[in-house]
Amino acid sequence: MWLKPEEVLLKNALKLWVTEKSNDYFVLQRRRGYGEDSGGLTGASLEEISQHWDWLQQNITRTLSVFDSGEDITSFVQGKIRGLIAEEGTSASDEEDPERFREAVLRFERLFGLPQREKLVTYFSCSYWRGRVPNQGWIYLSTNFLCFYSYMLGNEVKLVYPWDEVSRLERTSSVLLAESIRVCVRGEDHFFSMLLRLQQTYVIMQQLADYAIVRFFDKETFNAEHPLANPLHITQRALEIHARNQSFRAFFRLPQEENLCEVYESFLWVPFCHVNTLGKICVSENYLCFASQDGSQCHLIIPLWEVFSVELPDHNSRALTVCLRGKRALRFSEVRDFERLASTIRRKCGTAGSPQHFISNPDEEGVMVGQSQAVSTEALMNVFHPHDAENLDPKMLKERMKEQSWQIHFAEYGRGTGMFCTKKTRDLIVRGVPETLRGELWMLFSGAVHDMASHPGYYGRLLEECMGSSSLACDEIERDLHRSLPEHPAFQSDTGISALRRVLTAYAHRNPKIGYCQAMNILTSVLLLYAKEEEAFWLLVAVCERMLPDYFNRRIIGALVDQAVFEELIREHLTQLTEHMTDLSFFSSVSLSWFLTLFISVLPIESAVNVVDCFFYDGIKAILQLGLAVLDYNMDNLLCCHDDAEAVTVLNRFFDSVTNKDSPLPVTVQHASATANDKSIQKVDISNLIKEAYEKYGDIRTEEVEKMRKRNKLYVIQTLEDTTKQNVLRVVAQDVKFSAAQLDELYMLFKRQHFVSCYWSVCSPALQNHDPSLPYLDQYQLDQSQFSSLFNLLQPWTTHTHARSLARSAFRLLDKNGDGLVNFKEFICGLDILNNRSFTEKLKFLFKLHLQPDSAEDGVIRKCPERGHAKVDLQEYLKQWQEDLQRREENIKDLPRINQVQFIGLTKTLYGVFHGDEEEESLYRAVARVTSLLLRMEEVGRKLQESSPQKMPQNTPTSTAQPETSPTLPTSPETETLTEGEGNQPDSPVSQQETAPSHSDITPTSTSRPSTPTSSPTGTSSPVLDTPTDTPSSPSTLRDGDWSFSFEQILASLLNEPSVVRFFERAIDTDSLIAHARKNQLKDAH
Repeated sequence: MWLKPEEVLLKNALKLWVTEKSNDYFVLQRRRGYGEDSGGLTGASLEEISQHWDWLQQNITRTLSVFDSGEDITSFVQGKIRGLIAEEGTSASDEEDPERFREAVLRFERLFGLPQREKLVTYFSCSYWRGRVPNQGWIYLSTNFLCFYSYMLGNEVKLVYPWDEVSRLERTSSVLLAESIRVCVRGEDHFFSMLLRLQQTYVIMQQLADYAIVRFFDKETFNAEHPLANPLHITQRALEIHARNQSFRAFFRLPQEENLCEVYESFLWVPFCHVNTLGKICVSENYLCFASQDGSQCHLIIPLWEVFSVELPDHNSRALTVCLRGKRALRFSEVRDFERLASTIRRKCGTAGSPQHFISNPDEEGVMVGQSQAVSTEALMNVFHPHDAENLDPKMLKERMKEQSWQIHFAEYGRGTGMFCTKKTRDLIVRGVPETLRGELWMLFSGAVHDMASHPGYYGRLLEECMGSSSLACDEIERDLHRSLPEHPAFQSDTGISALRRVLTAYAHRNPKIGYCQAMNILTSVLLLYAKEEEAFWLLVAVCERMLPDYFNRRIIGALVDQAVFEELIREHLTQLTEHMTDLSFFSSVSLSWFLTLFISVLPIESAVNVVDCFFYDGIKAILQLGLAVLDYNMDNLLCCHDDAEAVTVLNRFFDSVTNKDSPLPVTVQHASATANDKSIQKVDISNLIKEAYEKYGDIRTEEVEKMRKRNKLYVIQTLEDTTKQNVLRVVAQDVKFSAAQLDELYMLFKRQHFVSCYWSVCSPALQNHDPSLPYLDQYQLDQSQFSSLFNLLQPWTTHTHARSLARSAFRLLDKNGDGLVNFKEFICGLDILNNRSFTEKLKFLFKLHLQPDSAEDGVIRKCPERGHAKVDLQEYLKQWQEDLQRREENIKDLPRINQVQFIGLTKTLYGVFHGDEEEESLYRAVARVTSLLLRMEEVGRKLQESSPQKMPQNTPTSTAQPETSPTLPTSPETETLTEGEGNQPDSPVSQQETAPSHSDITPTSTSRPSTPTSSPTGTSSPVLDTPTDTPSSPSTLRDGDWSFSFEQILASLLNEPSVVRFFERAIDTDSLIAHARKNQLKDAH
């Protein structure tokens, strides 16, 4: 129980208090004559007081030495203890104390200025370290942001970092900090310490960062019932439920639809060793699971449709008996709420449907004929290498001994989904699985048996839907079919090739997000050797979607994550190798194929299947253990290597020496290595290698591997993002005049704009604008709404009323391919013109903005839905590349003429650009003079054409025969009315004597258009008016009586106005614009 710290007067304290503990800063005292037995101050127990004293010693005492004065120490300690008192009195969540949490939400919104839609999840008192001085304050964890605020000793600290930019998140400790949380954002480390609930805070931060990855990079969607379905209503409890369900499914290898409903602690009677083992009962929608907690590594999974009754034999021992089909029963005892558990199981037994899955008879034909496809119901190994019961070969005798060992195991521990999995099961796996049982055990241990049982007929329906279709995935599959175990007879025939084609095509159709990726063909071909075709399909589903997540995609993120985990384990277990090779990235590159193909690509097939056995039982842990064992076995040779090439040679020679002396496969099936006949090379048996891996590195826990995976996934994704950024900036830097630092900041703003628009929506369509499978430049693209928000923050002029129209016109101009999206290069080139280019370039950009015709489909994305997976036309790509290289600088003479409506829009845009400038009045007058001059020139030119003898007589509007337009005519009444209705800005400073011609003078064929661009500098709300759909420069679009100007005319006229030239040639403070955009980007999303 924390109390407000008070200064101790030692003279009085010696009379009334007894000092129990003390240090340089704190004194723990007991009132004389009280608390000697068990009591404490204000009802606190001695244990609680001791815990808090130890916390002070570890977290605060060692930190106070950094302060220079006693006043700073006192202020810091008082602020820290006040924060702990406040935190101790709250649950830090809205479920238990809504009033206090509501106050925190209001404080959160006031301090950080985030939109009200941003959901605060929880908050904690902590210290943030800036340099060597801690800043006591509060850390706020919301759905999309990590925020911190502190105001202490006259120093304010405010941090707001989005979770999608976090690259490292881990617990650390140092001499100064007992324990802290390190958060790395954009290469900068931030440390948070003195947290009363440090582990809880760390877990929540990890969950929120992982949620951001899942939403924004994996683009995973959740059904409406999922606790994380709506980012606007994320709670701490929802995160805990999601994490618990994930751990439950991963441990028991259950389908994605299963969720943990209830948990009970109990004892389970284990018949094979005649003891009760302590563990937990986990109940989901369709399964009853048990996992021991006493180190016996015993667990089992019971489908609820296998349960036919639940009995309560002994109320005194709180026991219940679950009776299963097949005359089996499970006895649980010491269940705290055993009656509720019995009721739950009975209820779920009635709702859990018993899947009537097709099970082939061994005497049937090897092919099951469906409506349109023939599906193999035999494992290819049984077809091409049938089991010979009369073979007395020594290897076959060993194989039968293995089979007998497994039969004994089945008799004691059960067989199928209800089998007890124990240490003995793992021992049998390590020794090698018999050829005849391999497919069955793979299905069981991987959990694929549950997927197939809950989706009867799914594979057949999938084949009917996808066969005959054409896609990029199908083309890639056809290309790789004959590269899959080409030395095996099964894949030298149409039987094996057809089965492989069907499985891969069906999976690509099931999961278009993955489609097909190289290495899937190698893995699937091995699965087909030992499993039936449908079973091989579900095994592939289990591997790709559950056991090796994110492995088989364009960026192989999952494999890169596990390689990072592998590097950590090398540093921890192989320190001698780490000291010799400071850069462990070599092992990442050389081990990539180990992870992607489960060692199938580097080991002979007869040895690789033993590795796959271990993988299906222990998951990725088995691959990591074996990788460490391989490096350890070759340690001496690797330490003698001088470069990477020598190390690769050492490892390749080692893999060639690995054999499986007990393999019953014939020589025609086994892979002949290059060193098979080399007597000088010592052979290594795969069983011994796997056994050594389990003996040396078996203490690696699956839970720790999963934690390392989560921690490294942030780093891997941000590393890939940084690679993308560097490649984009390298290309763009050649064409713009921004500095490297400015380009880096602008790229981050561009990328953040994409995420900002997705933060507060359940399933934003803008998420699809990020496609990592595209070339670097097109991976991030903005639609019109996203572009307008960012463009208005960064463009150098305050256009006020015309900002939206200017951004819309700029988007149309910069969208070169018309797909409704703008990439970073297109965006930055437009921004570069406005910030860094000459007056001529800026004017040309504004001129071209108004040549863009309005379209009803403005902002509509017209990209192909499969743009990232469509066929690439190489010839078209090379042609486009050649055109880009040969593209000459645009000549101003090539620009089309601007027509009447477009010119009016241009002048209004200029008025908007000039608004608020210190030379606003002179700039308005300059535009008025230029406009009047251009109109008079046009009128003179028109009269000269009319008086030319070569001109054919034609009917002309009556207004063209009027006397020459006077530049001093006042504006028309129609325009004055329009201006009053549309504009709210102050009147133009241009005098009436300098006003351009009236509406009736310049637009003789129409009286409904706005009169002149100079009649009101802020007249209409949009500078771009409705324009004809035809090209403005086409002669057919210019009606008799209309006028138009060339860019050369406008440029020459404006060059005579020094104030206009000065305005556009003025240097732009880009750094200030970037800082302004960074500060207001989130506010703009309100």
